[in-house]
Amino acid sequence: MKKIDYKKELKHLYNASVKKAEIVDISLMNFLMIDGEGDPNTSQAFQAAVEALFSISYFLKFMIKKGEEGIDYGVMPLEGLWWADDMSQFNSENKANWKWTIMIMQPEYVTEKLCHEAVEQVKKKKVLEALSKVRFESFSEGQSVQIMHIGPFSKEGPTIEKLHNFIRENDFKRVGKHHEIYLSDIRKAAPEKWKTIIRQPVKV
Repeated sequence: MKKIDYKKELKHLYNASVKKAEIVDISLMNFLMIDGEGDPNTSQAFQAAVEALFSISYFLKFMIKKGEEGIDYGVMPLEGLWWADDMSQFNSENKANWKWTIMIMQPEYVTEKLCHEAVEQVKKKKVLEALSKVRFESFSEGQSVQIMHIGPFSKEGPTIEKLHNFIRENDFKRVGKHHEIYLSDIRKAAPEKWKTIIRQPVKV
């Protein structure tokens, strides 16, 4: 059976320097996504969305493994797009006003049809309130700048500032949404060791 580690196959997108921001080009990829709003630390909707995305992603993994493809792969990490209607209010003091799209990247052989089949099968096994909100979508950010943050989410400020300084110094303009990729299992790893890629789409 063929085994694929997409974090290694796409290392330039799922690894980043801690010391400096880097420019990457993000091609079109497929994701499972759920939209929502509110403070992710206290929102039941956010926790429900995370559970639904991982439940479907793992079910798809086993469908692919047992299917004609016969391919075993690791489920990709959770990612989040973050913004606010008024971006001047997009800060850690106003998390209740945050809007978000959380998502998990899917390999090319996961189709929208297969995703719908997985949702229906998971519905038979689990009662998950966010299953009806899962969607399959192709997404590309194009040229972006990213950097790795090590530590708890509450300490991201200096890393984000370093990213934004790089963007300004290279005469780029920020476009799109603040993007984070959560590489660590926060249930097991100590907060000071959490790894998060922080990414921002840009244009000249």
